[in-house]
Amino acid sequence: MEGVLLTGTATATLEGECVRCLQQIEDEIHVTLQELYVYPDQHDKAAEHDDRDLDDETSRLEDDLLDLEPLLRDAVVLALPFQPLCMDDCPGLCTECGARLADDPDHAHDAAIDPRWAGLQQLRPDTAADPAPNQQDTQI
Repeated sequence: MEGVLLTGTATATLEGECVRCLQQIEDEIHVTLQELYVYPDQHDKAAEHDDRDLDDETSRLEDDLLDLEPLLRDAVVLALPFQPLCMDDCPGLCTECGARLADDPDHAHDAAIDPRWAGLQQLRPDTAADPAPNQQDTQI
């Protein structure tokens, strides 16, 4: 008797990007809706008696019409995934070269040399060009 109770479902098409590998995602989302739209005269009577139950977010009928946009928008936005993924176990992108790891699961790079020790590479003799010192020359 207070108003009109709207109950239903809505389906929306989603488009976006995976947060790990940036691949395009297309999906559908289904939400259930339930909202009470109060008659304007019921709201006014309640306002005279007690304002605690009704606030600015109370949905109201306007000339026997329902405004479904706020209800649909809120329901769909709340049902959106916080971090959309193309698949549950998406490995993401390579941190060094940006290659998509799902396309090449055996993707690997040579071990990185710590820049603090990189200068020592120049001091190390090349084993192919300079043979190891002869052990017989260093006898005591």
